[in-house]
Amino acid sequence: MKALMYTGPEKMELTDVPIPVPDRGEVLIKVAYSGICGSELSGYLGHNALRKPPLIFGHEFSGTIVDPGSGGELPCGLREGMRVTANPLITCGKCSYCMNGVESLCPDRKLLSAALPGSNAEYVKVPAEFVHPLPDHVTLENGALTEPAACGVRVAELTAAGPEDTVLVAGMGPIGLFALQAVLLRGSKRVIAMDLSEERLAFASSLGADVINPREHHVQERIMELTHGKGVQAAIDAVGASITRQQCVSSVSNGGKVVFTGLHQAETALDFNDVVRREIKIFGSFAYSKSNFQQALEWISAGKIGLADRITIAPLSEGAHWFETLTRNSSAAIKVLLKVSEL
Repeated sequence: MKALMYTGPEKMELTDVPIPVPDRGEVLIKVAYSGICGSELSGYLGHNALRKPPLIFGHEFSGTIVDPGSGGELPCGLREGMRVTANPLITCGKCSYCMNGVESLCPDRKLLSAALPGSNAEYVKVPAEFVHPLPDHVTLENGALTEPAACGVRVAELTAAGPEDTVLVAGMGPIGLFALQAVLLRGSKRVIAMDLSEERLAFASSLGADVINPREHHVQERIMELTHGKGVQAAIDAVGASITRQQCVSSVSNGGKVVFTGLHQAETALDFNDVVRREIKIFGSFAYSKSNFQQALEWISAGKIGLADRITIAPLSEGAHWFETLTRNSSAAIKVLLKVSEL
């Protein structure tokens, strides 16, 4: 099969590799669309310790089941030919974290495109219990957005923001946009979106957010103007840059929450005396639970969450070009889906 292989820092090669052979309890999926994730861009540059070459990237995808594995039967109500997406965070299901619904903390977790071969290939194998059928009215393009949407659902969950709360979301890439929508769907009164791109801010505004461009406003001063001097009750950093992390901390009210989900930079200097004195609560958000993934798919199915026409479709053969382009200019596209196969 054809696969886009990460062979070293800033090197992607379209190559031929053997088709995966599913074991008992696994299914083989013919991939239709596979998204490029921001975390994979850092991996492409050689800055991500989870991704070592040679490796097939890709963990946001949709496709069709083509092989039930060595057991010969498809479990979990699945069938050959079914249109599906899959939760790429493969967890043990037995540890205390899995048993308590926080599968993202499973010590034995394995992520497609990191510990396991990913979906930037014509076929990918996945344990059947992590495969989700797509409703007939959900397109394969939108089905491939379930994983990043689940990240947004988890981030919104951690804020626990309610109807009287205002939430700041820094970074209007896919995760930030999904977090913005999830925060509003969970009932928050108001969301403030921050980004350097006027195009992305315009989309955030169309979703119901107030917007701030740091090129035009001093972020903390503008936040205080919009919140009548109170600050926001929660802030989400979906960038991972030192400056956006600092801006999120400085923008929350006393006792507020900050959720860090962006992974752009490993180290950030924060005024921890300020964090202590104002009793700010800090959370990390790496991935999502099984219930977050299911919620994301339900909201996509209901048309409540998505990226509208902000999706760029490119053939797998152009994957190397898009990895290079997005690392040079992250605003070149909001979300790129690689079209892998015709289904």
